[in-house]
Amino acid sequence: MSMPFIFTVADRFLRYVTIDTQSDPNSPTCPSTEKQKNLGRLLVQELKEIGIADAELDDHGYVYATIPSNTDKDVPVLCFCSHMDTSPDCSGENVKPIVHSNYQGEDLVLPDDNSQVLRQKDHPDLKNQIGNDIITASGTTLLGADNKAGLAEIMDAAYQLVNHPEIKHGKIRILFTPDEEIGRGVDKVDITKLGAEVGYTMDGESAGHFENETFSADGARLTINGISAHPGFAKGNMQSAIKIAGKIIATLPFELSPEGTEGIEGFVHPVGVSGHAEQAVIDFIIRDFEDDKLKEHADVIRQIADNVISDFAGATYRLDIKEQYRNMKKVLDQYPNITDYGLEAIQRSGLTPLLKSIRGGTDGSRLSFMGLPCPNIFAGEHAFHGKQEWVSVQDMQKAVEVIINLVQVWEEYS
Repeated sequence: MSMPFIFTVADRFLRYVTIDTQSDPNSPTCPSTEKQKNLGRLLVQELKEIGIADAELDDHGYVYATIPSNTDKDVPVLCFCSHMDTSPDCSGENVKPIVHSNYQGEDLVLPDDNSQVLRQKDHPDLKNQIGNDIITASGTTLLGADNKAGLAEIMDAAYQLVNHPEIKHGKIRILFTPDEEIGRGVDKVDITKLGAEVGYTMDGESAGHFENETFSADGARLTINGISAHPGFAKGNMQSAIKIAGKIIATLPFELSPEGTEGIEGFVHPVGVSGHAEQAVIDFIIRDFEDDKLKEHADVIRQIADNVISDFAGATYRLDIKEQYRNMKKVLDQYPNITDYGLEAIQRSGLTPLLKSIRGGTDGSRLSFMGLPCPNIFAGEHAFHGKQEWVSVQDMQKAVEVIINLVQVWEEYS
């Protein structure tokens, strides 16, 4: 059912993307960058203007707020969650959003760098956007639709619910997190204070998509100890850790790489290399939908390291594995109604629901294992982490409708 809302989602989104909230994986603080709080403060101010009195930003950069229940029914407390930070992979400074109104299938050339062109062959979902209004950045930065589209959608839904008391719903908690892009989005979340029973992140891609499965993820660090010697007298003595590292990376199988896999296939991916002749370090991420396969993928690194290092007398290595997050489907399968209600809410908004797996993780992955089962709903964001990132206004409006439908579904079935 579509309601005659006067949406505020696009205006909010255009405001939020101009605030630089890039997170920093090399910073030990929480949030990793203080500038994320600039957006947090604005969100709190806007929540209070909507009439949500308890909105607050805590010291760690988390925003919490409550929309009180307006029904006599005993409805589980729902949480809607999005993250405020943007990816470290591409600049988020001085984002200049551009609205391409009434898109008719043409190539979209971004004005600040004419080599950045959005074409339908590269962005297949543009085919579904004829007549819609597409928002991009100007060509030199990312847009920040990941995940400021989600923020704007939750904010607009909150605005609509407060202004339409005839829409019945239970208690709703809003959670905006920092540092999701660097894997630390729920490190300091106060689950007890949040007090929700069911969560939904708004951080997915195409309209209609609903995701109840993520990768399971480990990090791996391979430390190679070579033998250093003066390069002028190195013959027969030096065993360069850098060259050993290079050989190991070159031997990784293509069919176990991100660029060689898709669908439900996992991968091993070197994400950082540092070192000198005596010691070199390769950092990997290991991903798969099945936990057991993570160990198999780590064994591939181990076998390659064994083989390569056997040619370098006296050199050694150590492989350390660290758990990052696990596939949330394990938790969500225990509560099928959480997924069923989500799919129904999408259907009620006039879209065809599509249940998908994420080749990645969300805050919901870890929240699910912290006692808050939390699948992921589309936010309309596309081509994230790059200069061709885009979102359509109409998809964001549909996501607002889905949130509003979802709170009603939970109230009706309680």
